[in-house]
Amino acid sequence: MPERFLAVARVLRPQGRRGEVLAEPLTDSSSRFQGLRQVFLENPGTAPQPIKVENVWSHKGRVVIKFSGVDSIDSASRLKGLHVLILAEERMPLPPNHYYLWELQGCRVVTDRAGRRVEVGTVTDIEPTGGVDVLHVATSRGEVLIPLAQAICTKIDTEARTIFIDPPDDLLDLNA
Repeated sequence: MPERFLAVARVLRPQGRRGEVLAEPLTDSSSRFQGLRQVFLENPGTAPQPIKVENVWSHKGRVVIKFSGVDSIDSASRLKGLHVLILAEERMPLPPNHYYLWELQGCRVVTDRAGRRVEVGTVTDIEPTGGVDVLHVATSRGEVLIPLAQAICTKIDTEARTIFIDPPDDLLDLNA
């Protein structure tokens, strides 16, 4: 999926007889769907296609979406499995020191001690743990796991695609 789009839901199946679809939200924010008037539908092999949203409502932890021009069970069935996309710039704003995990993927990780910057590696994956997430960082000596804790990840600059860390002694050598 092109980087300028973010998936906010995945169509599961038709819901009702008038072309509505039941979709699984792919966002933590239930308010994400309020006021949604246009989205894009994933279109394998071509660019995502814009489509107007007539109505959206919550239903048992999921959302029901009525798209313009989708007016039958048959036409709703054709959307099964497709992702509902928004433009990346329409994403929900986050409070300070909070980041979308996808923003951290590919970031450089560096230490900055006494004015001396040392490149550690590049974030290849983020592992949710239910507590403090863990960055998987590819280094010249192999993979290093770094907790995504404010005490260690002291500055995250998503614009510069850089994460500054102040790791405890020997953290970078644990997986070497």
